[in-house]
Amino acid sequence: MRAGDELAPLEVPITRTLIVAGAVASRDYQDVHHDPEAARAKGSPDIFMNILTTNGLVGRYITDHFGPAAVLRRVAIRLGAPNRPGDTMVLRGTVEEVDGDTAVVRVSGDNGIGRHVSGTVTVTVPRTGTGTGTGNGTGMVTGTDTDTGTVPTAGEAR
Repeated sequence: MRAGDELAPLEVPITRTLIVAGAVASRDYQDVHHDPEAARAKGSPDIFMNILTTNGLVGRYITDHFGPAAVLRRVAIRLGAPNRPGDTMVLRGTVEEVDGDTAVVRVSGDNGIGRHVSGTVTVTVPRTGTGTGTGNGTGMVTGTDTDTGTVPTAGEAR
C-alpha cells in the first residue's frame, strides 16, 4: 500500500431493488427512495439512492480491496448526481497518503449522468506476523513486506 496506488474499479448495477432495500435497511422511509410516483411529484424522474446506501457501497469497495481485516476509520463523502434504477455506478479509488498501517483513499463514483459520490476513506490494514506473512483463509497474504515495509493488498503477490 503506497501513495499513488490505484484501486481496481468496481461496477455496481443500480437496481430498483438495491435502492429500496438500502433505504429500508437504513430505516430511511423517505418516499423518494421507494415510491416512483412520489419521486416524480417531487421533480425526480424516478426513485433514487440514499446517502446511507452509497456510504455502505463505498465501505464495501474499500474492504473488498484491502481485505476482511481492514478497518474503516473515517468515511467522508458528498453526493452529486443521483443514482437511479437502470444505471451503473463505477467506483474508483486512489491511495493519497499512508502512515504506517493506515491509508487515506480518495474515492469517486460516477454514473451515466455524472459524479454520484466523492470523498475520502481512512482505512487501517492491521499488520500481522513479523514479516513472514500469514494466511487468513481468504487467499490474502497478511504481514509486512520485509523488503519494502509495506502491507500488501488483497491478492497482491509478495
